[in-house]
Amino acid sequence: MEPQQRSPLLEVRGNVELKRPLVKAPSRLPLPGTRFKRGPDRMEDALEPEKKRTRGLDTVTKIATSHPRPPALTVRPQTQSQTTAPKVPKKTGPRCSTAIGTVLKKQKPDPAVPAQKPGAAPPTLGGKKPTKRPAWDLKGQLCDLNAELKCCRERTQTLNQENQQLQDQLKEAQQQARVLGAECRTLEGELARVQAQAEQGQQELGNLRARVLELEEQLGTQQGLVQELQKEQVGLQEERRGLAARLEEQERRLQASEVALSGSQAEVASLRQEAATQATLLVAQGERLHGLEMERRRLHNQLQELKGNIRVFCRVRPVLPGEPTPSPGFLLFPSGPGGSSDTPTRLSISRSDERRGTLSGTPAPTTRHDFSFDRVFPPGSGQDQVFEEIAMLVQSALDGYPVCIFAYGQTGSGKTFTMEGGPGGDPQVEGLIPRALRHLFSVAQELGGQGWTYSFVASYVEIYNETVRDLLATGTRKGQGSECEIRRAGPGSEELTVTNARYVPVSCEKEVEALLQLARQNRAVARTSQNERSSRSHSVFQLQISGEHAGRGLQCAAPLSLVDLAGSERLDPGLALGPGERERLRETQAINSSLSTLGLVIMALSNKESHVPYRNSKLTYLLQNSLGGSAKMLMFVNISPLEENVSESLNSLRFASKVNQCVIGTAQANRK
Repeated sequence: MEPQQRSPLLEVRGNVELKRPLVKAPSRLPLPGTRFKRGPDRMEDALEPEKKRTRGLDTVTKIATSHPRPPALTVRPQTQSQTTAPKVPKKTGPRCSTAIGTVLKKQKPDPAVPAQKPGAAPPTLGGKKPTKRPAWDLKGQLCDLNAELKCCRERTQTLNQENQQLQDQLKEAQQQARVLGAECRTLEGELARVQAQAEQGQQELGNLRARVLELEEQLGTQQGLVQELQKEQVGLQEERRGLAARLEEQERRLQASEVALSGSQAEVASLRQEAATQATLLVAQGERLHGLEMERRRLHNQLQELKGNIRVFCRVRPVLPGEPTPSPGFLLFPSGPGGSSDTPTRLSISRSDERRGTLSGTPAPTTRHDFSFDRVFPPGSGQDQVFEEIAMLVQSALDGYPVCIFAYGQTGSGKTFTMEGGPGGDPQVEGLIPRALRHLFSVAQELGGQGWTYSFVASYVEIYNETVRDLLATGTRKGQGSECEIRRAGPGSEELTVTNARYVPVSCEKEVEALLQLARQNRAVARTSQNERSSRSHSVFQLQISGEHAGRGLQCAAPLSLVDLAGSERLDPGLALGPGERERLRETQAINSSLSTLGLVIMALSNKESHVPYRNSKLTYLLQNSLGGSAKMLMFVNISPLEENVSESLNSLRFASKVNQCVIGTAQANRK
């Protein structure tokens, strides 16, 4: 492909940007008037004329070619490897095209100079063909060279003038190019702004078209809604007509109701008057009910006093599987004056004197021992029958009277079963402790309707070898019974507490069952000759009851003590004692000592002695507030139905008879 040609204006701008100065080349021709001096080194020229002629011709050729005429502003073909001038932006306005055309018109055409081939002879002056001078004609050659030099100088002067004109034209073109460039940039900025405005207009037009479509869609939706609303309006008009009819009906009914209301208001006024009368009557009934409750408590306490502040019940346990059946006449329950319908209160035990029979050789005579108590429970009596007899006594604790119930008897006679019940959680074999607390919770809830509120706090300790232990201890507190001591609750207070023992608030049966289960695990038991699992300590369950009637400012507080005494046994002095038997011996001595002290305390209270030996035993010291004259006490004497235990049974019955003969002063309620 042929190279593209550029316009003269672009060629000028390219030359200016590339900073190509138009420098006049210095002439290498000798100045006129100079002479050639031959030196030693020029002597060869005379000897070799042909060579000198050739050299002279070469010199003329060099002079002619060393100052070529600079070409005019012609289009130069450029290849990709050559450096190109910066391109003029394609987007040019009409003003830029007009200016460039004006510059091109002002440029003068440069006369074409024929190109001279290298090695050719210089042109002749005047158009004449130069004659060949001999080699020795140096002067002629010099004249020729001077003439040629003159022509070259004239041509150089002409070229300089043309160069000056071209430079002036170039400056003017550059100035115009700068003006045109500024105008071009302004026009380009305006063009960009117009294009941006056009694009913005196109975008706004698109947005408006989208908005028009959206509005048309909304218009269609609104038209649909209008149609639906029109339908709904028709329905509402029909509904309004129906409501208007209903309103008329309601107005008629309202008028009838107003008439009925006026009658009801009169009735309400009479009912309010009646309610005020009923409120007055209710207050009077409340006062009367409170008076009756106080009278009930007084009569209840009087009834308990008539029965005796110290009562003794005897209970005979049934024969267990594997035990021998006693003889028919060994244990009898004589009927009362009213026959078999009377409550049994008497007990007879027959015993033969074996020593007298052996000495005489005849059968030993039978000795009959009769005992009378407040109540006797044969072997077939259930736990519910036993509790029914003591329920009223337990309720006295809610009235503010200290109550103490304890089970006494030899080991294996059923004391623990009577107080705590049997294993397995069978409701039929529940003992006195869970039944008593259930009864207290029930009665306290009934009294709550009369304005009474009660709180219950339970504790459970055992006295083993005159040491107090906490049966409710858990975790690291187990085995720390030696640290428990009996102390007064405060200076001048008659209430006793056990230090380091747990006092647990209870409000339901499940909490009591959990405490009893924990106490069974912690209680000290051992195997004896009479029982495989004998309780070797006295267990004392105490329930502190506090009641308050906020409306009348009444308060009452009393303890309920339920005691399971350790089994009593007589010691055999001829028995050989090993290490285990010595421990059982110490336990038996401590048990018998505390039981003897209990009997002495009861006798001292009955005899109204000035000194009551409460401190002789930890058991009596802990129970002294439940054994005094202001307390109600009940003792269960438990005996075995076996003939082999008749001696221990008689000892227990004799001790119980002595207690039953004691009379303690009138009990007093702890009220504030």
